Amino acid sequence: MRVTLAVDAGSGDGVGAADDLYRWLRQDPELRAFVRREAPAAPPGGAMGALGELISLLLAPGGPTAAVGAAVVVWLQNRRGNQTVTITLPDGTQVVVSSEKVRGLTAEGTSELAEKVAEAIRQERAGRTPEAG
Repeated sequence: MRVTLAVDAGSGDGVGAADDLYRWLRQDPELRAFVRREAPAAPPGGAMGALGELISLLLAPGGPTAAVGAAVVVWLQNRRGNQTVTITLPDGTQVVVSSEKVRGLTAEGTSELAEKVAEAIRQERAGRTPEAG
């Protein structure tokens, strides 16, 4: 299953943020083999510019969805400014996680959010409708 991650850094450097997330994911031994870079797609007709760089994860059944959820949430907690990571699942469903919403979370809250993200990915794989909250 191919999952893509896109970073929106607000008014900041989206490409730099995508590079940083890519390096962060590659540091995780559980995710390293699954992380790939993707060239930005051409912008749709009428769009103002190209889309930012995408990061893709090729997850086999039973793959490390919990590690993906945890890595994204913790990466966002460690960023300055407002960042958003959009995880796009193969069926087109998007799970959006924003640094505004995660910075103040307790360890328990961080764990719960990471599990919600992982569950949304697992539900898509099983053919169910994700409910990431």
